[in-house]
Amino acid sequence: MKKILVVQTASLGDVILTTPLLEKLHFLYPDAAIDFLLKKGNETLFASHPYIYNLLIWDKSKSKYKHLLQLIKTVRSEKYDLVVNVQRFATTGLITLLSNAAVTIGFDKNPFSFFFSKRIQHKIEKKHKGIHEIERNMELLAYLPCKEKFLIKLYPSGKDLAHVSQFKTVKYICIAPASLWKTKQFPAERWVEFMKIIDNEIRIYLLGSKTDTFLCDEIIKQSAHLNALNLCGKLSLLESAALMKDAAMNYVNDSSPLHLASSVNANVTAIFCSTVPEFGFGPLSDNSLVVEVKEKLSCRPCGLHGYRECPEKHFNCAVKIDINLLKSRLSND
Repeated sequence: MKKILVVQTASLGDVILTTPLLEKLHFLYPDAAIDFLLKKGNETLFASHPYIYNLLIWDKSKSKYKHLLQLIKTVRSEKYDLVVNVQRFATTGLITLLSNAAVTIGFDKNPFSFFFSKRIQHKIEKKHKGIHEIERNMELLAYLPCKEKFLIKLYPSGKDLAHVSQFKTVKYICIAPASLWKTKQFPAERWVEFMKIIDNEIRIYLLGSKTDTFLCDEIIKQSAHLNALNLCGKLSLLESAALMKDAAMNYVNDSSPLHLASSVNANVTAIFCSTVPEFGFGPLSDNSLVVEVKEKLSCRPCGLHGYRECPEKHFNCAVKIDINLLKSRLSND
């Protein structure tokens, strides 16, 4: 293998969960050029990744299919020995099919998988309960025997670490309160409740994108915590990971910041509301814990990805979580 392409054009968290494939491919083929095809916006994750030779970026925001045709042309011209498609959508299946690669691998749920060299079962049904997403992804390379274990991993640069060092002069925790799906998001009023019982000597950094700025401003204002700082939109993804790495604890939802924390083996407490860790998206850090409602709810989980609002209108999977479970994680650190 001299030239390899990995394809994952989904969301930020899905891209992070693809990184064990990069680790294994580099381990097996240390001299191979490994390229990664991903959607525009996620490329900053790999700004300092030591194993990626080239990033192919698909801009889906405008002229989506024009860019798709350009990508197909580029991929064909590279003459890859191996294309590993982690995505299950038809568009990436088409890229894989038309890549002209010697070997093509993808999941059976991709509409074009019948034309791949290797077609792997995607195990996410109830009978496969408990299989982590990285295990599912690694099935794509199961035909390449290897005794090593590979976890998700990102590589913040020295510049990233230096930039956030200014925030590490005191004991601190990080909170990433937002999520794309509302039923995956611990409610703002519960974050306020939690911050009210955190000692003012502990600094709290709220993390997120620029669009989360207002949410975090309101949480800080209502909590009246005297040592909280809103960093939404002020740090890159790798800088956020570098900051999370040395936090006394990171508090996150079932969303991409969870995987960002795992990628640097940071202490993490993951709150699962409408979804459950058995879907395979739980934390992987050495010091990690899932917090969820103790009561058995007939409506939970209500879906794999969550909803814009609680289908039952009560959101008990979030409002009935014991806030002391979060506080105890900080006390035990």
